[in-house]
Amino acid sequence: MKLLYADSAGVLYEDPELFAAAWTGAETIPFLEREAVPLPPGSDLVLLDQRAPVGWAAGRPVKDVRRLEGGGKLFAVAALLPAGFTRTLLPAYRVYGPTPDLGLFGYTAVGARDGELFAAALHTDEEYRWNPLLYNDPTLPRRIKAKRRQFPTNRLVEHLAHCACAYHCLTAQNIFYARWEAGLPVSPACNADCLGCISRPPSGRCPPAGGPPSGRPPAGRPPAPQERIGFVPTVSEVVELGVSHLRDGVEPIISFGQGCEGEPLLQSKLLAQAVRGIRKATGRGSINLNTNGGDPAALAALGEAALDSVRISLISAREEMYTAYHRPRGFGLADVRRSIAAARTRGVFVSLNLLTFPGLTDREEEVTALLELVRSEGVHMVQLRNLNVDPYRLLKTLPPARGRILGMPALVSRLRHIPDLRVGNFTISIRQGPAN
Repeated sequence: MKLLYADSAGVLYEDPELFAAAWTGAETIPFLEREAVPLPPGSDLVLLDQRAPVGWAAGRPVKDVRRLEGGGKLFAVAALLPAGFTRTLLPAYRVYGPTPDLGLFGYTAVGARDGELFAAALHTDEEYRWNPLLYNDPTLPRRIKAKRRQFPTNRLVEHLAHCACAYHCLTAQNIFYARWEAGLPVSPACNADCLGCISRPPSGRCPPAGGPPSGRPPAGRPPAPQERIGFVPTVSEVVELGVSHLRDGVEPIISFGQGCEGEPLLQSKLLAQAVRGIRKATGRGSINLNTNGGDPAALAALGEAALDSVRISLISAREEMYTAYHRPRGFGLADVRRSIAAARTRGVFVSLNLLTFPGLTDREEEVTALLELVRSEGVHMVQLRNLNVDPYRLLKTLPPARGRILGMPALVSRLRHIPDLRVGNFTISIRQGPAN
């Protein structure tokens, strides 16, 4: 498989001599076709600005890395995978001198053979509900207008319409398509400062829980891909939109804690009232919460209010790495474990939103800690999520990764060998209930 790169106009080239390379997070290695899949439909290719492509010369030992000298005119290329695919290797490139951070996307190694493109990925879930071809169709504007007429004073409708059109957010669009998983954001504030946070308020300032804005993001942090919700909705706004989706939607799920908000457990009292109100009106569909799991008591209260499932985000089951990435305020990994227990004892289906990053997640010490947590806490599902972040910036910021790299396929295999553990990428419907 040959090296793939691009010029400043975005034209792709398959090098006639150099072979493809990938980065494990620790070293640059040959990227072999047997470790790749054909580039999945729905993938995007991106040019990595100010980053030189890296390839292998035939017959050279592994440590002989050759860089193409393009005089600033040739650039490394990476793939952004569609939903349902898990990245196994990072793109190989060389950074020379100060360069701006890459945007918050899941950069994946790519290569080429006779014009066919390949990516370093595993197919880990059925993705038909998240196929881009099923979204952004000509009916979306009409559907948004209809929802506005149905709920003319509901601010969540306006916020989600913006997300659906400006950011092409699929969970926002599902509200208007009346199907599948739909996000209902509730919290402008957060009690963590994750390195890969994908939302901040329009001002660029991130308000912590119970305090004033904390100032502009640290120097070098790239712009957030989307704006965070700027208000706290009322219980009635959440209930009427949630009931509508669960009662009338196709295979419906409503999810609190989507990408355009902070930490939803900071609005746990509102959520508990909303969940009770929704369940009073309909028993159909599933109610899900995406959270950092930092407040066990709040999660317990939501379980008692009839929450169906919870997905807790986690980059590591080791305290040092967990804290360095999530940068929690007022809680720690021990609280996350207590939250898992609190949810399970109340009959809530518990998933981990595992933020995967080759060279970190697949380290032996990380895998051992993760498997221990999953087994000991009785986690029902692990959802694999490609961490969207600049690879070099992340590894420069976190503590040095230690232990042997097992590889992402080995991690997925070990998870799948845990009895009764479900492994995939997406939130599943826990119950449908009778139509109302």
